[in-house]
Amino acid sequence: MAEAAVRIFDTTLRDGEQSPGVTLNLDEKVEIARQLQRLGVDILEAGFPVASPGESAAVEAIAAAVREPVICGLARTRRGDIDAAVKALRGAARARIHTFTSGSAVHLRHVLRLTEDEALERAVDAVRYARQFVSDVEFSVQDVPRSDPEFLVRLYGAAVQAGATTLNIPDTVGYSTPQEFADLIRFLRGRVAEAGVEVVFSVHTHDDLGLAVANALAGVEAGATQIECTVNGIGERAGNCALEEVVMALRTRKDRYGRTLGIRTEELYRTSQLVSKLTGMAVQPNKAVVGANAFAHESGIHQDGMLKERTTYEILRPQDVGVPETRLVLGKHSGRHALRERLEALGYHLEDADFHRAFERFKELADRKRGIADADLAAIVQAEVVAVAPEHCRLEYFQVTSGSSTVPTATVRVALADGDPAQESATGDGPVDACYRAIDRAVGQEFHLVDYTLRAVTDAKDALGEVTVRVRDGAGRTATALGASTDVIEASVRAYLAAVNKLVGLQGSGVTDQRTVAAGERQV
Repeated sequence: MAEAAVRIFDTTLRDGEQSPGVTLNLDEKVEIARQLQRLGVDILEAGFPVASPGESAAVEAIAAAVREPVICGLARTRRGDIDAAVKALRGAARARIHTFTSGSAVHLRHVLRLTEDEALERAVDAVRYARQFVSDVEFSVQDVPRSDPEFLVRLYGAAVQAGATTLNIPDTVGYSTPQEFADLIRFLRGRVAEAGVEVVFSVHTHDDLGLAVANALAGVEAGATQIECTVNGIGERAGNCALEEVVMALRTRKDRYGRTLGIRTEELYRTSQLVSKLTGMAVQPNKAVVGANAFAHESGIHQDGMLKERTTYEILRPQDVGVPETRLVLGKHSGRHALRERLEALGYHLEDADFHRAFERFKELADRKRGIADADLAAIVQAEVVAVAPEHCRLEYFQVTSGSSTVPTATVRVALADGDPAQESATGDGPVDACYRAIDRAVGQEFHLVDYTLRAVTDAKDALGEVTVRVRDGAGRTATALGASTDVIEASVRAYLAAVNKLVGLQGSGVTDQRTVAAGERQV
């Protein structure tokens, strides 16, 4: 008997972007979508087209750029939402419309303000209307674990009769437990099967109680053949089921689940890093599968066991998920050939111009620290190459005066793309604040720092400092950017200027601010 396949439905660019503080621009979304295609996801939920013109444009761009996975657009049970999704998905090789309503009494009363019959009538109309445009329609009911089971049977059964091809069972607020969730999936599968229609059952779990992955696996044991998840588990509140965790659980414990996957697991680490850099959400060191400590061993007993036999303390091979391992020590005497070989071994195949930029930053770093680790190289590539905005303003130099008895003062000189270089000085609450004020003056605009994160890339004394900032302009647009240097002030300046370049680019392109729909209706 052939093993059943589980399809991976990635919603990083839709549900994941609903993480508080995360906003991706069109180019960043397309970059992530292309990496998700390399990863091998089966369905890619590109966004919520009706939310804003910018969101619709991003879904349309992804549909044109990414051809292998099914491209999905979210829509409420409203014909206007479905029309927006149809328009955004028109260029997709394979398109899916994902429409949703709510099932629990608390959602119906306070979110939708509908009776059960009204919600059912809208759901049937939405599914039937969507089927006029696409053959692949997914139907979801928010807050399933807190809904009346008999109403769910009516709702899902009616959706199937209207033409739904996938039924998604979301634990929208992370309320369920594994056994309970599995029992619910079995109940719904059994009752819907009575109608004699073949449909795919999907699970969509949230992590409010830390059970998202466990609940998704329980759903698979109960017969679900699609899992909805996000890279690094990002999403509303505590997040969603983490793609990399559920994938490696199914692969590692194939003896238990007996399911096949189409995911290229060696792309997991690179995908995780890309999403982390572009969203500004750091991956915690002890994160399963892709965290910095996932394949690190410090205990003497563990180290002894590892030296004798790797499998004593590792159930996964780092190579299977694409985690880089340091094999070549790079320093200031290393040349271009050695750097390019190491970068390619890490999976970074750079064009000449991008490689030249990375090499220059590598040389600057090598003059400041004794050895360059793989994590340093990844930080350089992410900061200097991946999703780099056009340079409307480029740092020429900066100088800072600071101390316990001195007012922090910064002088910054930037080259402007549309004029002569500008040099300005400013004071601030600290050296970073002074630099940012001086940059604002040099650029001629006032920006606002929304969030600032500093971390060491490695644990050495001469570690590369990585700064991630989120900056807002006067029109309310925000941009996230990263800067890296052994000098944390320089890293801070580079990150801020990178964010400013993104915002200046948006101002020149006429991009409309992303609007949101009612908070209670944004999630599934």
